[in-house]
Order: sequence, then structure tokens, then C-alpha cells
Amino acid sequence: MCNCKWGGCVPSKVCTTLLVIGGLNWGLIGLGMILGKMGSWNVVNMVLGSMPVIEAIVYLLVGVAAVMKVIGCRCGKCMSACASCTACQSPSVGSNIQ
Repeated sequence: MCNCKWGGCVPSKVCTTLLVIGGLNWGLIGLGMILGKMGSWNVVNMVLGSMPVIEAIVYLLVGVAAVMKVIGCRCGKCMSACASCTACQSPSVGSNIQ
């Protein structure tokens, strides 16, 4: 997998953005639970709560973005971004063990 931060192509950038939004939302939900205000920290629900279908679509898109990140993008733009990434070109930690 590539360690490039934002990828190369637009779908890869959209996936990363959705994952950041989803991760921050889950973090805020967890913080709200710890502070005893369970539902009040769900930002997606605060913004889209009056439109439950759109809210469900956002959650679905975050899930699809996670699957796409696990699989990884193999398009030419992402592969060239990966080729120019120094983290991807350096040998991994355990690769020198024989």
C-alpha cells in the first residue's frame, strides 16, 4: 500500500476526504459518549438530520471510501504519485531480514 498522503487521482482524494470526515465524526461521537452527551456530537446528523436519506448516503459513501482505500487505486495518476513518493521508494522495515 502507498503511504502517499492524498493520492493522485480525484476519486482517491475524495475517498481520503470522506475518510477524514468520517473519522472526525466518529471521534466526536466517542467524545460525546465519554462526556455523557451521546447523540449531540454527531456532526453529520447535526448537518443532515432533517434529511435522513442524504445522511444515510453520506454514511454509505464513507463506507465505500474505506473499502476503496483498503483495495487501493491502481490508476496511472496514483501510481506516478506513488513512484515519486520517497516513503514508497524506501525499503520497508522488515525487508532486510534474511
